[in-house]
Amino acid sequence: MKRGQEGAALLSVLLLVAVLGGIAAASFDRMRLATNLEFNAAALEQARNFAVAGELLATTRIDDLMQRDPGRTTLAGDWNGRTTVLPLPVGEARVTVRDGGNCFNLNSVVMNDPPSPRVIRPRGVQQFEALMVSLGLLGGDARRVAMATVDWIDTDTVPVPGGVEDEGYDGGEDPYRTGNTLLAEVSELRAIAGVTPEIYELLRPWVCALPTTALSPININTLAPEQARLIAMMMPNDLDQNRAQGMLAQRPEAGWNGSYDFWRLPALQGLVPMADVLEQPQVRTRWYQLDMQLRVGEAELHETALIDASRPPARVVARRWTADE
Repeated sequence: MKRGQEGAALLSVLLLVAVLGGIAAASFDRMRLATNLEFNAAALEQARNFAVAGELLATTRIDDLMQRDPGRTTLAGDWNGRTTVLPLPVGEARVTVRDGGNCFNLNSVVMNDPPSPRVIRPRGVQQFEALMVSLGLLGGDARRVAMATVDWIDTDTVPVPGGVEDEGYDGGEDPYRTGNTLLAEVSELRAIAGVTPEIYELLRPWVCALPTTALSPININTLAPEQARLIAMMMPNDLDQNRAQGMLAQRPEAGWNGSYDFWRLPALQGLVPMADVLEQPQVRTRWYQLDMQLRVGEAELHETALIDASRPPARVVARRWTADE
């Protein structure tokens, strides 16, 4: 073989070695990626299993809480909003349970008795507007958001006065339609006409989306003084936030035995609440909010859930694998 041919052969061999080396390196990278993905998937699956165990622990504690005093739920035991840290074999879980009914139920702006259609509930709209105004919204803006929420949830496609149906959403870059069903979670509120990011951030701590159209079931035994506007919104023409705070300050240490004790407070003498509002204050909590953060190895998982304790055993009725938005 001539010298020039030997050089070309050597160059070909070196080029082949380089190509094979590149293929090997790429193969090792893909194997490492596949291994990491498999490990992460296994860790997340393990975290979900621990989350199910955390749900069981939370519902068991709620059942125990209800058994102590079946007729009412109070703050005894410092359970509301307290975070419990649970050690895991390869990490930890942080579990927080709070009263999930002390909020404005967005779905209460409509009412229905299946199979009847969902129609506007004036009382729910009034309370929603009152809450928004108490948070600093102008009356006109509050009215538009409330009525647009009605049209988002109600059954028909005919706008209520001041509301927005499909035609109000189909002219943008990403057209869409109204849901025409109950809100499943509060984050859906961001899609409703008139709800700006600023309004959403303002409302988020005060609203919820319970799977019912009932008026907000405010537990007067677990309500914090800084949540007094949730009482004031029930009778916006007769109560203000300061007066409501004063009423909460009179709450017995062991809580009220029934809503009749609440309505007999001196601050409410002379007021005649409508029948639906009369039944709105509760002394027993039905809905509980569960927030759980889990760390298993390098994997992290966040779960939020809604628990129904209307009858034992308490059960999870809604779940999402992200933080509540």
